Amino acid sequence: MRRLRIALVAHDAKKPELADWAADHQAFLRQHALVATGTTGRMLMERVPSLAIERLKSGPLGGDQQIGARIVEGALDLLVFFWDPLTAQPHEPDVRPLLRIAQVYDIPVACSRATATLIVRGLSGAP
Repeated sequence: MRRLRIALVAHDAKKPELADWAADHQAFLRQHALVATGTTGRMLMERVPSLAIERLKSGPLGGDQQIGARIVEGALDLLVFFWDPLTAQPHEPDVRPLLRIAQVYDIPVACSRATATLIVRGLSGAP
C-alpha cells in the first residue's frame, strides 16, 4: 500500500474521541503522513506519542483553510474530521467549505469513529 496523506481534525467535544480512535489505529496511522490542525495535533501527539504529526494552525486561526488548500493542491488523500453536529462552532463558516472542498475533489471524509474505522479496515485489508 502506498503512503497516504491523512488530515486529522476534530471539534473540541470530539477531540478525545479522535485521540482514542488514533490510539486504537496507531499501527495503521504510523505508516502514513499525518497532518492535523493545531490543537487537535497537540492532543493527538500527547495521547499517541508514536505518531509523527505535522501541526498546522488551530482551526479557528486558519487551520481548516490550510487543510482545504492541501486538498485543492492534491496533497491529501483522506480527511478524518470528527465534527460535533450538536454544538454551534464559532468558526462554522470555515468548517462547511472544508467539507465542501473535500467533496468537490472527491476526497474520502470520515466524520465519525465508525466511518473512520471502516475506511482504515478497507485500506488495510483487515476484517
